Amino acid sequence: MTGFDAARLAAVISPLRRALLAATRAEAGLPELSEAQIDVLRTLPRGLGRGPAEISAVLNLSRPTVSNLLGTMETEGLIERGPDPSDGRRVVVRASARALDLFDRFDAVNSALVARVSLALDDADRSALGAALPALERLCAALTGADAPASTIPEEDE
Repeated sequence: MTGFDAARLAAVISPLRRALLAATRAEAGLPELSEAQIDVLRTLPRGLGRGPAEISAVLNLSRPTVSNLLGTMETEGLIERGPDPSDGRRVVVRASARALDLFDRFDAVNSALVARVSLALDDADRSALGAALPALERLCAALTGADAPASTIPEEDE
């Protein structure tokens, strides 16, 4: 693995994520949505309800952590909990209309911010970032146990 510095990659990921979150919140004038709250909202797109255990599994977080997070989010009007229509014993969590609006704004500003800030980089850096995306998606999938997006899996020679 010549040229690959795992420690350097690991050391840049968290500060990059925090900086992007803070800059996006500031630019969009969004309330203090935490990374964890944004991650929960990502698991609850429009029209999709999930149980707390499913959210916990998708995010690879403990059930008590998700339960506390959902309690806070419910108090802040970001999620709604209700009985599962197909099994009244189960609870289903859905993002509120307010949360979906905040999340849509977050995603739009986040993407626009990355696009704008990346213009400060030279062409070689932007190309390197573009070329790294499939590998980063596969790295994320490997860490989470999820399937990598089909478009990023290299095709084998026939």
